[in-house]
Amino acid sequence: MKRLTLRQVTAFKVLLHLAGLLPLLWLFLSIDQGWFSADPAKDIQHFTGRMALKFLLASLLVTPLARYARQPLLIRVRRLLGLWCFAWATLHLVSYSVLELGISNLGMLGSELISRPYLTLGIVSWIILTALAATSWQKAQRKLGKRWQTLHNLIYLVAVLAPVHYLWSVKTFSPQPWIYALIAAILLALRYKKFRQWLR
Repeated sequence: MKRLTLRQVTAFKVLLHLAGLLPLLWLFLSIDQGWFSADPAKDIQHFTGRMALKFLLASLLVTPLARYARQPLLIRVRRLLGLWCFAWATLHLVSYSVLELGISNLGMLGSELISRPYLTLGIVSWIILTALAATSWQKAQRKLGKRWQTLHNLIYLVAVLAPVHYLWSVKTFSPQPWIYALIAAILLALRYKKFRQWLR
């Protein structure tokens, strides 16, 4: 297999931006047209959460894919995927805050996040994603030095917490959360050598 060129990677980035933007346009259209179920608030929350998970898993897929397919330039799309993950996770948090609690009850958000364990996992994941997004730029990488990699290794913690948050939030059995959790487990298992080194 031929290695990707910079031009091809740039074209791939455009496609990934579309993959992040078009579902957002569909979301707005669905709200406007009333395509959701009788509980649209839950539908919107689950949709935004699943989109965040998809981009999270895609970002975790980049490194093993680049290694095994011998496509080192693929690493250049990882930050883009991470930023879209953060964007959708933020929409997920906003949708819960506004649609579930209501604008007049936003003061309850703090107590809700603490009293409900699955929400605690969600907000911890979002805080970590916020820190990673804020330091994803080369300037931050140079400024933080070795600490940058330590900080960005927290994405593996998010890869555990976010699927558990999804599993815990679903009140009735659904295969979807389990599929996401399984994919996350596989992507983490591919990094077993790195984790084994940390344990040593």
